[in-house]
Amino acid sequence: MDSSGLEAVFLANRDTLLRFLRSLGAGDASEDLLHELWVRTQVAPTGPIAAPLSYLYRMANNLMLDRHRAVRQAEKRDRDWVAATGGSSPDRSEAPSAERVVIAREQAALAEAALQAVGDRAARIFRRHRIDGIEQRVVAAEFGVSLSTVEADLRKAYRAMIDAKRRHDEG
Repeated sequence: MDSSGLEAVFLANRDTLLRFLRSLGAGDASEDLLHELWVRTQVAPTGPIAAPLSYLYRMANNLMLDRHRAVRQAEKRDRDWVAATGGSSPDRSEAPSAERVVIAREQAALAEAALQAVGDRAARIFRRHRIDGIEQRVVAAEFGVSLSTVEADLRKAYRAMIDAKRRHDEG
């Protein structure tokens, strides 16, 4: 049977092959695998095939085996990556530990105190630029001050934040 005969058998048994893939556990990927099977029938050897339907079932089964191996390898690669980088894992919570929460709150309080120490306008300019992501020129227009005033206030705020970070790291 040549490839056009194999295509005819595929088309005649498309629904059956789809059910077969689903029975093997392909789930949502069954349509994609069936398409892959169709593509492979296009490049299949053109020699005679004694049992074309059996040949298609074997190809479908091999596709499922390939998919299963690929999924296993991806899961192993993900686990190895998590182990190597200390990243998140499906069996670990993404929530920070209580200790990290306490440290973050301490740092936030220190940052807030540092900003209050530079004055209200400088603190508001810093928040508007760094937190809200507004350009310095726009911030200057909003506050009715010059660009150099915004830059000076940002330098004061940055200096205060760096000093606060230094104090926290030393303490």
